Amino acid sequence: MESKLILVLILVISVSVAADYVRPKPRKTLHFPWKPRAPSIPEQVHISLSSERHMRITWITDDEYAPSIVQYGTTPGKYTSLTLGGSTSYSYLFYSSGKIHHTVIGPLEYDTVYYYRCGGEGPEFQLKTPPAQFPITFAVAADMGQTGWTKSTLDHIEGCNYDVHLLPGDLSYADYLQPRWDTFGELVQPLASSRPWMVTEGNHERENIPFFKDGFESYNSRWTMPYQESGSPSNLYYSFEVAGVHVVMLGSYAAYDVYSNQYSWLKTDLSRVDRKKTPWLLVLFHVPWYNSNRAHQGEGDRMMESLEPLLYAANVDLVLAGHVHAYERSKRVYNARSDPCGAVHITIGDGGNREGLATRYIDPQPEWSVFREASFGHGELKIVNSTHAFWSWHRNDDDEPVRSDEVWITSLVSSGCYAVNKHGQRKILMEP
Repeated sequence: MESKLILVLILVISVSVAADYVRPKPRKTLHFPWKPRAPSIPEQVHISLSSERHMRITWITDDEYAPSIVQYGTTPGKYTSLTLGGSTSYSYLFYSSGKIHHTVIGPLEYDTVYYYRCGGEGPEFQLKTPPAQFPITFAVAADMGQTGWTKSTLDHIEGCNYDVHLLPGDLSYADYLQPRWDTFGELVQPLASSRPWMVTEGNHERENIPFFKDGFESYNSRWTMPYQESGSPSNLYYSFEVAGVHVVMLGSYAAYDVYSNQYSWLKTDLSRVDRKKTPWLLVLFHVPWYNSNRAHQGEGDRMMESLEPLLYAANVDLVLAGHVHAYERSKRVYNARSDPCGAVHITIGDGGNREGLATRYIDPQPEWSVFREASFGHGELKIVNSTHAFWSWHRNDDDEPVRSDEVWITSLVSSGCYAVNKHGQRKILMEP
């Protein structure tokens, strides 16, 4: 009897430990009731960084004659500047988009709140420009979708004090159903109209119909990024600089072999990075290279084989990816092994997608993997100064923000790795 009682107690304790975190149930796709409005009223407003001290304002109207103008100033209701931009539109099978406006405003002051109005009518919006120098905070979430968990993630991000949102792929989960692009724009407008959203494409942005439709027409029309400003030939990969940070957004679904345009552009871009001006170097793309989840195993191997030597030669500090619907953080790693001069890789494809979480991991946990968990959430990267940054991952646990993983990261410029690579590995960036 005594032995049975001890066994029961052990089982109860074991179950209690294992159940320390109870994963919440999936949430349904959001529904957006139709709201009557004038065709010239701006909808789906979002902003993104353009060239230095400039911001791109994007919005959609149902009125094809609505002007692509933005009025703005630093006082509510008082607009001291006006800029005229351009517009585009597209058709997809039986769907026709509204008029998609893109207007670049500036030069703007750093770390300043601006009030603006799109198209000369409609509501007033406000945005805050990033700081000129450290500290700067990035909110990070990928694989967003339009579910209850997406809304939870957005609510949590809204509660954090951040400057720029980074999204490494899979935005709307429209998957050929074009009205879902519109509802996604409506869903994210409260946040995306007030802080710049910098995005790159994922597999759910690829809506290709062979011999009929380009795979990224919807994405490229709606989410124009500063590719031209960074010398890129494609909106699927580009770079930008903000507050002492050089950020490279790569395309997992654009050609990346050594003969590709993306490879050539990346070599040129990395070779021009001035680590005195931008001591931090971040890279984002959709498909992770270091992944111990059973989902999407090996999908990033070919891209890693082609591009990882370039990132290592440039001393990239941090790589952020999505695609796998879970969270994972690595040690500094290169060529599948821990390396003090390699990048920290973080998978954060847990923004709230409708497909659910990827809960099955490879065991034993690889040596390079530090933390992994299948939960919805978002990340925050606060770059404090030229040498130190603080990363934290916030689980959406029953709608309460929980900091479940955190780590201080030291820049490679301050570690001595950059000085070594400057005369060694970096030569690969200079080769024709």
